[in-house]
Amino acid sequence: MLEMMKQFIRDEEGVTAIEYGLIAALIAVVIIAAVGEVGDNLKLVFEKIRDELKL
Repeated sequence: MLEMMKQFIRDEEGVTAIEYGLIAALIAVVIIAAVGEVGDNLKLVFEKIRDELKL
């Protein structure tokens, strides 16, 4: 039983999986923020084009 506890404490596979999960979540947040920013800028570009075509 004691040996199993020592092995469990030394096992880093679970920690690695959690780290990869956190990295993936951070990447997803960055992508979502970037897409939102690009969408806002793209909207401004099309609005400017629309306004210029009205003249």
